[in-house]
Amino acid sequence: MKVSKEQVAEHRIRILAAAARLFRQRGFDDVTVADVMKDAGLTHGAFYGHFSSKEALIAEAVGQALPSAPDQAKPRRAAMEFADGYLSVKHRDNRPTSCLFSSLGTEAARGSADLRHRMTEAVCRRINHLSVDAEGDGPKEKRRAAIAAWSAMVGAMVLARLVDDDKLSKEILSATRASLPLV
Repeated sequence: MKVSKEQVAEHRIRILAAAARLFRQRGFDDVTVADVMKDAGLTHGAFYGHFSSKEALIAEAVGQALPSAPDQAKPRRAAMEFADGYLSVKHRDNRPTSCLFSSLGTEAARGSADLRHRMTEAVCRRINHLSVDAEGDGPKEKRRAAIAAWSAMVGAMVLARLVDDDKLSKEILSATRASLPLV
């Protein structure tokens, strides 16, 4: 049975959403193509009509899930407001929709050139976003503070998820939030 162009596009969206969710939950290595296709409600055989390999799926799913360039028509979210949400218990506990950097960063560092390039672009966008509200007298100082803040937030989220002591986990999040060089 022939599938319409609209159905093909809808299937691709479902595959990418399922992949991004499963990769965040379980990592790249612990998710198979069959897992993704089952979660998307499609057959395993349909995968290769959309992607040439699992690596291609990883790069595109991560690329789709990464934050895009800010919409100039919408007000920018203040850096401290972003930090409050990022360094929250809710974010820590919601891995399937959480930040790709804190959930997959170490795995992505060993990923394809395409994957690493997409993540690099997103890191630059986040640094630029945080630079607006970072401490410092000039652009260079603000950028340095934004890099430190973003690095601290991602690292804190990794550590907060890693420890098996909820009190310590919350302390890591709150101490990091209090130390951020953002105004």
